[in-house]
Amino acid sequence: MISGTTRLIAHLGYPTESFKAPLIYNPYFDEQGIDAVVVPMGCRPADYPDFLKLVFRLSNIHGALITMPHKITTMGLLDEISTNARVAGACNAVKLGTDGRLIGDMFDGEGFVRGLARKGQPISGAKALMIGAGGVGSAIAASLAGAGLTHLALHDDNKAALEGLKSRLNTYYPAVQVTKGTNDPRGFDIVINATPLGMHKDDPLPLDMTRLSPETFVGEVVMKEEVTPFLAAARERGCRYQVGTDMLFEQIPAYLEFFGFAATTADHLRQIAKL
Repeated sequence: MISGTTRLIAHLGYPTESFKAPLIYNPYFDEQGIDAVVVPMGCRPADYPDFLKLVFRLSNIHGALITMPHKITTMGLLDEISTNARVAGACNAVKLGTDGRLIGDMFDGEGFVRGLARKGQPISGAKALMIGAGGVGSAIAASLAGAGLTHLALHDDNKAALEGLKSRLNTYYPAVQVTKGTNDPRGFDIVINATPLGMHKDDPLPLDMTRLSPETFVGEVVMKEEVTPFLAAARERGCRYQVGTDMLFEQIPAYLEFFGFAATTADHLRQIAKL
């Protein structure tokens, strides 16, 4: 039940038809008796800079989830930005500070890293290869670096995106060795597909699977199906792996902590979600 005391979390993006967050957060709030609600708000790009400022002038606003196409634009509208968001070059969560300042963070990568940790895959001291240096790849790279990764090899045909991410990592995480990689996964502890490859049935695999060791942990970001062709091929080689939707569910406990709510587990959220 929404009442005059309900705290609003705006889910800002455009268009809203594919939004999944309300179907995960709201069942959890209802179960826990938390007087809050996630509300989809379709805001066109031209209106967004003004609207973000206005929505945070509401007396019952608690925070905002930010999705496409506003994650990058949000960076220039905030008073305080986390290191994760700075490395990612994008923001997907905003809250009000006690002084009215807008504080932003990025949790896409945090969800990916929490998933690895929960599956027992060490990150501190590890070497990783990531295919794709775009938005989601940048967020994952930031969280991996923050978790103590030793070496990150990046492979992307978009040289500007690759160099930009490499530069940001060198600035904020100088202890992490960042190199230009290839599609050869040999010698890496973790290999990540951070590209859209796998969204369509005729897509090629993102790397040379014949060189993938069974000891390598494989991560995926594509969520169209639970086991993508990339993960199926990795599974055939004996690799442990993480599915794309794990990144979504694992980041929500981090969001809840950011907004000051009682956190839970990704497994529990999967059980109660109304997807």
